[in-house]
Amino acid sequence: MRNNWWLAVSAAVSLALGGCSSPDDSKKELPGPKGTPAPKVEKTPDVFQAVFDTSKGKVAIEVHRDWAPIGVDHFYSLIQTGFYDGSRFFRVTRNYVQFGIGGDPQTNALWSTARLPDDKVKQSNVKGTLTFAHLGANSRTTQLFFNLKNNKDLDKQGFAPLGKVTAGMEVVESLYSAYGEVAPRGQGPDPSKIEVQGNGYLELKFPRLDYIKKAAIQ
Repeated sequence: MRNNWWLAVSAAVSLALGGCSSPDDSKKELPGPKGTPAPKVEKTPDVFQAVFDTSKGKVAIEVHRDWAPIGVDHFYSLIQTGFYDGSRFFRVTRNYVQFGIGGDPQTNALWSTARLPDDKVKQSNVKGTLTFAHLGANSRTTQLFFNLKNNKDLDKQGFAPLGKVTAGMEVVESLYSAYGEVAPRGQGPDPSKIEVQGNGYLELKFPRLDYIKKAAIQ
């Protein structure tokens, strides 16, 4: 679980998105890339719906800030800035669908340094939940995964779900999976190359991967 960043959600099992506010609190600071000011965005609603318009159809996720407030604020900010638009579902296995490495290497390099403090685990990693991947304590950045089965063993390892799919789970389950596990464990994409080369690498070597066309908050 803690050996490789991109495999952070697999070790325990497979070896691993407007609320109203007052004028005074309508804006808040959220984590941003190292060396840049944290972006000003609207206050994160207590509960909101994130919609991923993917290459296979739409997926709606109900996000609860009280489940994982630090992670939810970060997720909200990333969607508002368009980070996930074009992001590939680069790891699709029986247990997980993992995504969240941006298509632009320069953007990846910036956001990968904005590491989050941990949230307490308040919900279980049951089927359909959305959770940030991590590499040990206080190491979450931009990568997330959908649980394709009940992975409750992740709870005690600090993986804090932030929301759950409310529509489109069949879309999540239909995402292209034939490339298998990511390298070096399998024959799928090498996440380190995605980070450095972006979507160009994936379009050349793994052209059938499904992706998020647009992530939005409704």
